[in-house]
Amino acid sequence: MLVLSNRWAEVLTAQPETGMGYQIVSIRLKDGRRIDNVTVVGGVISRLPDTVPDWFSDEDIEDIVVKHGTGVYLG
Repeated sequence: MLVLSNRWAEVLTAQPETGMGYQIVSIRLKDGRRIDNVTVVGGVISRLPDTVPDWFSDEDIEDIVVKHGTGVYLG
């Protein structure tokens, strides 16, 4: 799990939920890479694809966009 900083609160609340209380997003990193199918719940990244490196942090994020893809769902 990764708690997102407050700077992402407005970005996430301006976008629709994928389901009750969660969003499936794509995250664009500052180095140009994109991480798809990320589950965000209440400002916390609760699930990341297995391919995401251990060093990934909030400071690496350039943008977050809700995609509603075939993501990792809660349940």
